[in-house]
Amino acid sequence: MEKDITHVGLDAHQETIQAAVLLPDGKKSAEDRLANTPEAIRRWARRLLQRAPGAVVCCYEAGPLGYGLKRELEALGLRCVVVAPALIPVKPGDRIKTDRRDARKLAELLRAGLLTEVHAPSAEQEAVRDLSRAREAVKRDQVRMRHRLSKFLLRRGVRWTPGRRAWTQAHLEWLRGRRLGHPADQAILDDHLLGLEQMESRLVALDAKLEAIGSEAPYRQPVGWLRCFRGIDTLTALALVVELHDFRRFASPRALMGYLGLVPSESSSGGKERRGAITKAGNSRLRRLLVESAWHYRHRPGVSYRLRERRAGQPARVIAIADRAQHRLHARYIRFQARGKPHNKIVVAIGRELIGFVWAALDPKANTPTA
Repeated sequence: MEKDITHVGLDAHQETIQAAVLLPDGKKSAEDRLANTPEAIRRWARRLLQRAPGAVVCCYEAGPLGYGLKRELEALGLRCVVVAPALIPVKPGDRIKTDRRDARKLAELLRAGLLTEVHAPSAEQEAVRDLSRAREAVKRDQVRMRHRLSKFLLRRGVRWTPGRRAWTQAHLEWLRGRRLGHPADQAILDDHLLGLEQMESRLVALDAKLEAIGSEAPYRQPVGWLRCFRGIDTLTALALVVELHDFRRFASPRALMGYLGLVPSESSSGGKERRGAITKAGNSRLRRLLVESAWHYRHRPGVSYRLRERRAGQPARVIAIADRAQHRLHARYIRFQARGKPHNKIVVAIGRELIGFVWAALDPKANTPTA
């Protein structure tokens, strides 16, 4: 029964875990401090199950420990909730923070139902998600290395032909043929070029692995559906799928838009309405991917050769949703542009509507979203 639930708050760290146990019916509470090791957690869970009169629910803050502790506890028969740290209520003026107080606070808020649960992916989903994020990290490193190299050459007065695109094959051949006067400068150039070659090979290998994963179950179907949209290919589609985990947990497109922080902030009171910039809450990576894809909808609707290839064999329902997205989003871009709206704001608004079409495409029972 609900009244027989034991609530446990865990302040988890790399080496130790502080636990606060609130027994039901006002019985005496307990505090434990244990090592963050599988054996110590197993012994503590066994003692807790013997002491608790009914079900046990634990919680800890999402953070560097990830979801490993949650999976360990659930394998031992305890229900565990990972909560969003930014949404934990805070008392104004409370300036005392210890592990014991934090664990006790989590247990009390959990019992009161004031904590927001983070949707935990499965171990497989988390592995694919981390592989997708690893590819993005290498891409960021590549951009930084390019900037480092180009600015180094600019300081030495070595410049690529104005008007020609940088980082093409011709540009790289030109860089490899440069010979600088000082041996130290030449060593820097050679080291940066070696780093760029290594990053390029890493990107090729990671892209191949992600492409292979996207072509296999359970990702083949949702990735294939999302690739029907303009501006979304395999890597972006797979990232959307693994970051969302399960789109069915969002009851409507608006709920998904709010989760991604693409809805306007608001501070309305006393009959006055004040709306500001987007909230930027939730998953920042998904928000960025959607905005990048939204830039494609500034072009006139059309089906390119590559897009036609991606749509081959896909359901007519999904293709119809993707076509409607092209026409609606391009029309809205033109309308906003005619009103003098800044391009960045327009694209964010387009990205917000794009996720609504993505939600409809991933849900076979959903209708195409409307304004």
